Amino acid sequence: MNNSTGHDIAEALGLLLRRSTRARLYTRLTEGLGEAVDELTYPVLSGLARTGPASAADLGREIGLDRTTVTRRADRLEQAGLLRRQPDPADGRATLLALTDGGHTVISATRQRLAAGIEDSLATWPQADAQAFARLLRRFVDEGPFTADQG
Repeated sequence: MNNSTGHDIAEALGLLLRRSTRARLYTRLTEGLGEAVDELTYPVLSGLARTGPASAADLGREIGLDRTTVTRRADRLEQAGLLRRQPDPADGRATLLALTDGGHTVISATRQRLAAGIEDSLATWPQADAQAFARLLRRFVDEGPFTADQG
């Protein structure tokens, strides 16, 4: 593979990973799911869905936000009944953020919307191409420069 392939992929990833691209996607995914669920709070919910109960600091590292920002957004989500604070069983002084049943319901809805949007965007692709793309993208994520052991 030549160097221009790497540049082409890097350019596409740059567009995909832009904050504005993510914010637009999160806005579409969270539309109509309640006042507390928006492009700012969605990463907190989504991060907790991936990690399970976590401290604000640990969740912040996972989703690229500082602890204070996570705490502020978690407050909105807690008031809406989408997450709860619970004692950390490993450290009685610490608190973990955890999704409630309502939070899991919101995550399920956003994941369904995301999957449907991806399916729609691939509707004109031959099925074999879409399946190959999914397989190769998974391989790239698992083996590429974003894996933990590449750091």
